[in-house]
Amino acid sequence: MKNLFVKTERQRFWLGQLAAIAEPIKSKAVEVDEQSRFPFEAYRLLLQMGYPQLTLPKQYGGEGLSVYDMVLVQETLASYDENASLSLGWTLGVVGEIYETKLWTENLLTAFAEEIKGGAIINRAVSEAATGSPTRGGRPGTTAVSTKDGWLLNGRKIFTTASPVLDYFLTSAWIEEKQQIGFFLIHKDSKGLSIEENWEMSAMRGTSSHDLVLKDVVVAKEHLVELPSHPSGGKINGWILHIPATYLGIAQAARDYAIHFANHHQPNSLNAPISTLPNVQQLLGDIELKLHQARFVLYGVAEAYDDPARRGLITNEMAVAKHTVTNLAIEIVDKAMRVVGAKSLQLTNPLQRYYRNVRAGLHNPPMDDMTIIKLATAAIEQKKLSES
Repeated sequence: MKNLFVKTERQRFWLGQLAAIAEPIKSKAVEVDEQSRFPFEAYRLLLQMGYPQLTLPKQYGGEGLSVYDMVLVQETLASYDENASLSLGWTLGVVGEIYETKLWTENLLTAFAEEIKGGAIINRAVSEAATGSPTRGGRPGTTAVSTKDGWLLNGRKIFTTASPVLDYFLTSAWIEEKQQIGFFLIHKDSKGLSIEENWEMSAMRGTSSHDLVLKDVVVAKEHLVELPSHPSGGKINGWILHIPATYLGIAQAARDYAIHFANHHQPNSLNAPISTLPNVQQLLGDIELKLHQARFVLYGVAEAYDDPARRGLITNEMAVAKHTVTNLAIEIVDKAMRVVGAKSLQLTNPLQRYYRNVRAGLHNPPMDDMTIIKLATAAIEQKKLSES
């Protein structure tokens, strides 16, 4: 089924590059989860492969992967280790977005491209305990004040994914004098910047999404790089599809395990493996159906985004893809566990890890309730316009 979505030799090349490092990444995935530590081995191998520059445009010296290409590699990587996929996926998404929309000055884009080609990892630092998800429009408590030396930043960010390896933090802060939110590019070695290692979660334990603490951090004037009109950016951003791609990869891994188990598990009460039983086949068939549904939605939206003629027609499709894929992935893992039975809850069984981690997708943006409300609002307004 997956081969149906591989369309070019270039895509096959990068999937082959990932396949070459699959086993060492898979072999550490359990340890990463159990010890709640960052997947440093996967990070090192992906850096050697040039992962951070995959979505950097060719004109800046990168590989120039499209959103569709990114989804392919992210899903595949997640089937090896979902913690590595979500962690490194943020760099792919941020780099893709910045360079596609030219969010920064050309000089800064050119200079930062050299950092990316050198292996730099970047992520946005936006969430705060008091505001929750930035997509809900809360004003950050982190502040930026203009001084003669630059911008003085103070505050704390939560959910700073991949914090142990981030070279740059693209951090939101409230600028009182501008009455506006700004994004500041902050290097990891900036004085006053620290990471409080407090990521104690049951899901995505290896993403090391610790708190970023800023205490009188001075940032150069020119590193106020973005002044968005909306807290979440307010624009259609196809690069966020790296998020559902990760959860689809988890579903694929759960499916593979369930089928292998069904083909090899034969209780002494049966004359053949349980894959011959109608009720097991019903579960496996449901899994395949949901994988088909999720892939056609995800890759269909990615393909539409990459097509300049169709991109302008996109409204809520990114949110639809995230909602659909994440919830189908949760159902797929659940059905895989029903195939395997109580053994799926053993701590030595990968399905219990997939079950915990796939549910984290519900809490990545955009949230399900916001997606549903936006769809309803759009439908209502569209009908009003058609009748006016």
